[in-house]
Amino acid sequence: MRRTFQILLLSLLALTSVAAVAAEKLTKKQRRELEEVQIKYDSTMRWGTAEDALPYLDPEYTKAHPLTDLELRRFEQVKISSYRAGENVPMPGGRVGRSAEVRVINNNTQAERTVRVNEIWRWDAEGKRWLQASGLPDLWQDQN
Repeated sequence: MRRTFQILLLSLLALTSVAAVAAEKLTKKQRRELEEVQIKYDSTMRWGTAEDALPYLDPEYTKAHPLTDLELRRFEQVKISSYRAGENVPMPGGRVGRSAEVRVINNNTQAERTVRVNEIWRWDAEGKRWLQASGLPDLWQDQN
């Protein structure tokens, strides 16, 4: 039992060290800018339109996954009533991930449902800004 506890404790310390090293790769200014852009993005998703959120998206992602007019029009059929994002989690390559709970109301039926989305944020060194690198949230995912 004691040996198991020691192994678990060492594993936890190793994971904490890895996360701390990954988090240290971001400067204080980058972390502050990430928080600021995420607050603006959350507000845009909650109160704006899908078109308003497009400038936050990574051009590399949008080039590989272009949005069609139909996909953009689908966003007009819903209203986001809540956008609650979780904590930022360091990822490999200097990226940052987070998940968000999104409450969505269908404009036609007025039925509300909750969707969980995952975001990936990438630092654009050239533009010196954060970009959302996982696209607009999938508000129509299967509710298993």
